[in-house]
Amino acid sequence: MTEIVICLLIGIVAGILGGLLGIGGGIIIVPALVFFLGFSQCQAQGTTLALMVPPIGLLAALTYYNNGFVDLKVAGIICIGFFIGGFFGAKIAMCLSNNTLQRLFGIVFLIIAVKMIFGK
Repeated sequence: MTEIVICLLIGIVAGILGGLLGIGGGIIIVPALVFFLGFSQCQAQGTTLALMVPPIGLLAALTYYNNGFVDLKVAGIICIGFFIGGFFGAKIAMCLSNNTLQRLFGIVFLIIAVKMIFGK
């Protein structure tokens, strides 16, 4: 498969899961870039953050908004925090080795998975 097809498939899967479950960037795209395209953890994270710049989730968000499932105040506040936090997170990531960053990424996913499966 060519890189373009792989990237398109990653985008489609992430878009479907994003619209369905509210996930995509970190959970789908980052690991896919590492496993299918051989990106380093930093490359995958940086690329995923870069692709979030355009309003790719606009239609999914609009659908949720039209059905009363969007709190614009909360979204705006989180967006501001994400904007600031993303800067500092990237700075910290640049100080870590690729192995440390991959392990940290996996630990966070494991904690989230356990919480989602067993927690309330």
